[in-house]
Amino acid sequence: MDGDGTRDARGTHANPVPRPAGPPEVPAKPPEAPTVPPRPARAPGTSDGPAFLTWLRTPRPQALPGVWRFGHRPRPEEEPERVPGRQLLSGAVIAFLVGWLIWSLLWNGYLGGWWLLPLYAMIPDSWAEPHSFTSVVVVYAYYVLIAGIIMVGVGRLGRWGEIWRRYGPPAWRRAAAPAGGPPPAPEEDPAAWPELRAAGAHDAAERLAAEARSGLMRDVDHARIARAWQGVQRGRHSLATFTGAVLSQGAGACPHPSGDRDLPVRQARHDLVTGQVRIGTAADDARNPYAYRGAGLALGPDLLGTSLLAVGPAGSGKTGSLVRPLTESLCLHALAGRAAVVVVGAAGADLGPADAYDVVVRIGHPDSVYDLDLYGGTTDPDEAAVVLAEALVGDLTEQHQGGDTRRSTTVLAQLLGPFRAVHGRFPGVPELRQLLEGAPGPLAELREGLRAAGQDSLLRELDARERQLDRPGDLGGVLADRVALLDRPAFAPFFDTSGQSRPFSLKALDHPVRVRIDLPQRGHADASRILARLVLAQFTASVSVREDRSLFACLVLDDASGVVTPEAVRGVQRLRSAGAGVVLTLRTLDDVPRPLRGPLLGAIGCRMALSGLTPWDGQDFAEVWGKEWTEARDVTDRQIIAETPAGKAVHMLRRVITGKAPTARAVTVRQVERERWSASELAHAVPAGHAVLSLTSVKGEHAPPLLVDLRG
Repeated sequence: MDGDGTRDARGTHANPVPRPAGPPEVPAKPPEAPTVPPRPARAPGTSDGPAFLTWLRTPRPQALPGVWRFGHRPRPEEEPERVPGRQLLSGAVIAFLVGWLIWSLLWNGYLGGWWLLPLYAMIPDSWAEPHSFTSVVVVYAYYVLIAGIIMVGVGRLGRWGEIWRRYGPPAWRRAAAPAGGPPPAPEEDPAAWPELRAAGAHDAAERLAAEARSGLMRDVDHARIARAWQGVQRGRHSLATFTGAVLSQGAGACPHPSGDRDLPVRQARHDLVTGQVRIGTAADDARNPYAYRGAGLALGPDLLGTSLLAVGPAGSGKTGSLVRPLTESLCLHALAGRAAVVVVGAAGADLGPADAYDVVVRIGHPDSVYDLDLYGGTTDPDEAAVVLAEALVGDLTEQHQGGDTRRSTTVLAQLLGPFRAVHGRFPGVPELRQLLEGAPGPLAELREGLRAAGQDSLLRELDARERQLDRPGDLGGVLADRVALLDRPAFAPFFDTSGQSRPFSLKALDHPVRVRIDLPQRGHADASRILARLVLAQFTASVSVREDRSLFACLVLDDASGVVTPEAVRGVQRLRSAGAGVVLTLRTLDDVPRPLRGPLLGAIGCRMALSGLTPWDGQDFAEVWGKEWTEARDVTDRQIIAETPAGKAVHMLRRVITGKAPTARAVTVRQVERERWSASELAHAVPAGHAVLSLTSVKGEHAPPLLVDLRG
């Protein structure tokens, strides 16, 4: 580890991390990728075996989108009618008094002796001797029977059963933790690896089950080995190789290239069986559907695959309550071989310790081990020009010079192609700035090199660029001004193309890599926005050409101000089919150009509005969430005035029971269409520490806007 807390260097190639976890004998990377020296694995945890087995065996029923499935108890779709507690208890007491009154009247003979006729008809004359044991037993048994019939009747009228379920031992048992039952059968026990047993790998299954019982396995190990087993099922690895790795290494088989088996620290609740990370609890609010109220809310790759946008002012909890748990979860998925994650944020942001990442790029920091590849690891000048033009001038959406990135792409391609043909590499930042400004020396050098190499087609490209230099409205000056923001002394050691640094390229997203990129916000805000757009453009271009799309790729932008461009919105729309997603956070939607707000909210599947939102931002969310048909009830209460003493006594009794004055109620029910959440409610009715979150899964399942307590 270096002095700045980053990982040791893993080579100088643009893809510094090898191919993911699989059996060690299987080639894990292309031949040209560097070798990563694995570090000694951390201890797999101090939790005992029974605790791990209990966690693994806890039921995770199918649930609505976004519900935390670990130990979830499904609720009905509609809220059952619930009698108020005061009214329920009062009715029970009155029913008991009525039953007592009926029994007293029967016992004291006020209602006659007809209720004793069945007793007299059934008992023989020989039992009729007074005070005999048999007669006493039979008579009192009959009394108990009659009293029981009365109690059953008044108990049903007084809803004693509901009181028992609501306040009695059944409610106590629901509140208590469920007791552990007998262990399930091996073919149903997830800790016994039944899928391996079904495939004939009994020895491997026994070894893994023994590791789980002894406390040598934890959730990351289980998820990593399950991922490797999926590779065996898909034919990417052989069963013999997988079994040999498990028998020799146990829970440490098929390791991540870094050798890590867990993160240095966890702050959120994770469930790697379902891939979820808990971010809060659905509030017990009337605006939430009844099935969601009180349930935990969680995010996973199935939801992040549609991308997520969170908007809220500074201090509303975007980084601590959302970004930090998501980055932890994605890093755990990467250790399990399931995901690749790139986290972009300001230097010093709470994005987790450096030890939680394989690659840490600290742009503008002299001690940074890794550099950022300005051209995304590509060797195609046209592809490099497209990505670089998007980063430099993609935010210029107005219809003036520089507003069309296609023209900027042409200008860059006219220079990048000839330069690479002559020098065998792309230009560095100072060289690119000189070429865009039309410096005669570099252009003449390129011309001579192209003539010597016989590159007539590229020579024509360079001639066209030189002819456009003196024309009004040439984009070279605009591009040069933007490149000048990166041509600063603080960035001099970065963006090197000569091969003397360790550039990181997003082409490495074919591997389960964990990457953090720190942007220099202080004093270089414009340069940071250019770099954020560059990373987003490279991400959308790289994930669309990956071979293994089962490896989920996610880009987390802690501050997406100035990053949303027309091309970025189109790129986000393509991510769902590429097995990838982005997480964007904004302080306000004013950071997005007005013409792009609607398309952005439409392209994003998961949307979050945090507390403190402005009404105009709330209006955009209210429009995208739309309206719903709801039942409006207009209730008119008219107090009833009693005129007789008996009526006044009845009214007084009703007031004691219900706590309200006797009224005559008129109810009018009608169907109306209303906004799910209005702009005013989003701005003023969301409590501190809460957010309104709507979800869409990659399968098309939807969750309506939910009020979520991010502290729950």
